[in-house]
Amino acid sequence: MTIKVMNKEIETVDEYISTFPIETQTKLQIVRQMIKNNAPEAIESISYGMPSYKSNKKPLVYFGGFTKYIGFYTTPTGHEKFKKQLSTYKQGKGSVQFPLYQSLPVELISDILKFRATKNNQK
Repeated sequence: MTIKVMNKEIETVDEYISTFPIETQTKLQIVRQMIKNNAPEAIESISYGMPSYKSNKKPLVYFGGFTKYIGFYTTPTGHEKFKKQLSTYKQGKGSVQFPLYQSLPVELISDILKFRATKNNQK
């Protein structure tokens, strides 16, 4: 899927990240690198207008940059498993918002990624 930002088609995660202010780009790159570290087999693309990752032909996670937060979308199973740890963040069904003014919860994100990768690798 191709998205347009200010009349420019976005086809890659690099292009997507480059459209944000440098502080946001840094956090988006951290999330991207954590995905690569914890799920190296994941296939990267743009879907639903944001970076998307699949493993075993199943959705793994999505993430996106916004004005005040980084959105992290783990599907309902990933979100439910870490409900207690995510309770301090604004949430939706299968999504969480990490405010830009706070440090990313790197350990929590890594744990979620490991959980989701294991789930996708189960038959």
